[in-house]
Amino acid sequence: MSLNLPVIKLLVAKDWQLFQKQLALYVLAGIVALAFLGLARPWAFYVGSLMLLIVMVSVACFSIATSLVTERKEKTLAFVMSLPVSPLDFTVAKLAGNLLTFAVPFLLIAGGTVAVVLMTPLPDGLFVYALLIFGYVLFAFSVSLAVAMSVESEGWVTFTMIGTMVLLNPYIMGLGQVPGISTHVARDAIVWTPEATGLLAVLVVLSAVVLAATAWVHARKPAFY
Repeated sequence: MSLNLPVIKLLVAKDWQLFQKQLALYVLAGIVALAFLGLARPWAFYVGSLMLLIVMVSVACFSIATSLVTERKEKTLAFVMSLPVSPLDFTVAKLAGNLLTFAVPFLLIAGGTVAVVLMTPLPDGLFVYALLIFGYVLFAFSVSLAVAMSVESEGWVTFTMIGTMVLLNPYIMGLGQVPGISTHVARDAIVWTPEATGLLAVLVVLSAVVLAATAWVHARKPAFY
């Protein structure tokens, strides 16, 4: 089955235009958090780190909650599917739209975090540590998006989003228990240990597998739901 690219582009553009102002606010909040981090003082680092985590969790949940959950409640999805759009077209459009609305603020904030770590008195060892945290956020977003596209239950979608993001705190605590990662955080050097490299690679690969599996399953369905 061939893709209707013009329709897909229109659906993706619709999501982007609807949410770009809110996404700009998230990026602005991320910049404020990075400004605190850049002060390189204990209290400012704590405030900035906490703000940054809240912003990233909000970004990961925002596009899913608005693009899929809210549209399903308001019957927007049913209206769109009544148009001459195939389930495959709609699946690709929703995947692309959610990835776009997540990826733009995600990459901007991740890039800003890396720049702050490397250009301020903060130890460069935070470079790897920060990427490992962003890698988990990417994985949590991928799982939440897959569930949101696969089930109609708002409860299960909400449970998945909250559950994966709540696990971020134990994940960060777990990083501190891995000597190959924790012992290099405070050093003023970027050290890629096998543990750090392997964990980041696993998170990225699993994220890609989850999204690819979601697309493959929906591509074989006669209807989006």
